[in-house]
Amino acid sequence: MTEFFRNLFEGNPSLWSGGVAHSVLVLAAVVAIGIMLGKIKVAGVSLGVTWILFVGIAFGHFGWTLDEHLLHFVKEFGLILFVYSIGLQVGPGFFSAFKKGGATLNLIAAGSVALSVAVAVVLHYATGIPARTMTGILSGAVTNTPGLGAAQQAASDLFGTDAPEIAMGYAVAYPLGVVGAIAALLALKGLLHIVPAKEEEEAAKGLGQGTELTIRPVTLEIKNEAVDGKSIEEVHPLVKRDFVISRIRHHEGEHEVELVSGGTILHVGDQILVISSPEDIEAIAMFFGRKVEMEWEQLNRNLISRRILITKPELNGKMLSQLKIRNNFGANITRVNRSGVDLVAAPQLTLQMGDRVTIVGSELAVGNAEKVLGNSLKRLDHPNLIPIFVGIALGCILGSIPFAFPGIPQPVKLGLAGGPLIVSILISRFGPKYKLVTYTTMSANLMVREIGIALFLASVGLGAGKGFVETVVNGGGYVWIGYGVLITIIPLLVMGLVGRYVCRLNYYTLIGVLAGGNTNPPALAYASELTSGDAPAVGYATVYPLAMFLRVLSAQLLIIMLG
Repeated sequence: MTEFFRNLFEGNPSLWSGGVAHSVLVLAAVVAIGIMLGKIKVAGVSLGVTWILFVGIAFGHFGWTLDEHLLHFVKEFGLILFVYSIGLQVGPGFFSAFKKGGATLNLIAAGSVALSVAVAVVLHYATGIPARTMTGILSGAVTNTPGLGAAQQAASDLFGTDAPEIAMGYAVAYPLGVVGAIAALLALKGLLHIVPAKEEEEAAKGLGQGTELTIRPVTLEIKNEAVDGKSIEEVHPLVKRDFVISRIRHHEGEHEVELVSGGTILHVGDQILVISSPEDIEAIAMFFGRKVEMEWEQLNRNLISRRILITKPELNGKMLSQLKIRNNFGANITRVNRSGVDLVAAPQLTLQMGDRVTIVGSELAVGNAEKVLGNSLKRLDHPNLIPIFVGIALGCILGSIPFAFPGIPQPVKLGLAGGPLIVSILISRFGPKYKLVTYTTMSANLMVREIGIALFLASVGLGAGKGFVETVVNGGGYVWIGYGVLITIIPLLVMGLVGRYVCRLNYYTLIGVLAGGNTNPPALAYASELTSGDAPAVGYATVYPLAMFLRVLSAQLLIIMLG
């Protein structure tokens, strides 16, 4: 019995890496303890799953580790699962984030990424710290775990072995990367002389958002005589904006509320409920007439509004106009929610499995439309595994292809972080057009992502633990903390000032963008607590896909060019 426990906890010397049971036990212990510690909050801030890395380092320091080849496989496999699930989540909104105001927000985030890389390069040359260590410090300072994985994978491709110094730099810089980002957002509040009540009011109206990824309903009274007697179908091209008219209340007759169709005739004095993005609302209001206040739900209780989940595979990739919901059932689709973002229900919008559409109509009409759209959660309980594993395979192939660029001594590979990320973004965005169902429920996606990141961090920690304490205490590693703080704070302050004074962004949107540029969930949580609105979350979601992609790519390039 004593030998049994010794083989289980210390490993069987006659088996590779101590045996399967021993290997699984070590990984499970590191992950479980790390997650439990991650629930601890200090001043409302937690390091979350990054505790898994620190627990792994502690295990490795005391010699409770695994074979380096096994750790390398588990680390890379976990990274692939993590980045692929991220790509599936952000892919549907990735390209739409560059339209109109979204381009402004992404430029702010890209500027933050570029500045942090520039600060890291300057510190590398000024201090003489090896590029691989500095890349780890950079990834920790901006709390970007996929960047850590990309850097380690690039180092493995170039030198044939893992580079534990990257993980050491990451682990040292990460804690103050979280705290420093929150401190920078708080400092911006003072530097910009923010009046919270005013900013919140403007954010609620969509002012200073710089993005079209939120939509708002507004009631307008028609004053423009040029539209009098014209149908909605005739008027829509004249406005040159994406909008949906949901309901109308005619100024003549019994003043009842009606649903609209393309053939509905507009008259001066009519009141209409318009749904559009905040930056288009003002132009639309000026075209039709003026804004008015109205409680539509109180005027006609025969009309209801309901969110319906699209669960029928045959609807995947179809345009809204092809459904003919208005003609067939007498109901209107007014908005589409995808991955937590509301989109204008334009006729040309392509639907995807898992979209939630808001339908307005009578109880009978909405019920009939619901039968066509699905609204069956049971259908979504079974994930579509073929696109997932085919996509992962294609991502590994893409990540392994070398690309030669002038001035770069080594061919550049997207690696096992970049390849699957790009494929998952593309497959989730364009798959529906080719009837490829890529939808997974949020819970399933989160499960795959959390398992992936847990395996990755545990393996990185176990591999880096042996020399971590010696490096930090006796090797001058404690100085890396200060370098990490500079990499964290300088880009946030600079781009915060640019976003406010050059781009005129609302403060709550701005801090969401800056948190997204650092792919920093704790900073987003802090920003969201400052306001009752969703402006920080919208800003974060708008820039997160591009910021993640740039963080992964820049970490690889630093290793290739300076490592």
